[in-house]
Amino acid sequence: MNEEQLVRAVARGDRAAFEELYRRTSPWLAVRLRRRCADEQVVAEVMQETYLAVWRAAGSFAGAAVDGTAVGWLWTIAARRLVDAFRRRAHQALPLPAAGTAPAAEDEALAGALGDDVGGALRDLAPELRQVLQAMVLDGLTVRETAVLLGVPEGTVKTRARRARIAMREALS
Repeated sequence: MNEEQLVRAVARGDRAAFEELYRRTSPWLAVRLRRRCADEQVVAEVMQETYLAVWRAAGSFAGAAVDGTAVGWLWTIAARRLVDAFRRRAHQALPLPAAGTAPAAEDEALAGALGDDVGGALRDLAPELRQVLQAMVLDGLTVRETAVLLGVPEGTVKTRARRARIAMREALS
């Protein structure tokens, strides 16, 4: 069974399918969350909230009918839960932990999959521009969610997104 079939089985209440989905996706999801948040407690809470949401909302997964994947759907849930966790922390006036700066394997794979030109252009972007592109384009977050995730003002996100688009356009022309 692929991940989409597992989600559909979870929607029917299949606990074994849920456990298999968790087994397949949780290591990848944890790594991706840790790239954005160094606080293990927050990552653990987001993981728990994400899989609880998956269990409860598996029936709402549209999948291939809207060109979506189960893994993409899962990441969207997790990214939104992470933004919510950052908002809670900001509301409680706790400092946000800094994310690591080492390039992630997913960044390397993405750059390779997009071809030499696009991959090279992505690698050449300043890290703060690449983070904005990743959050808004790849993760599908809004400007506000990206601002919360990265801990910068919305205007900064818009400026960085514009600078990233210009840099990519120049690099690819």
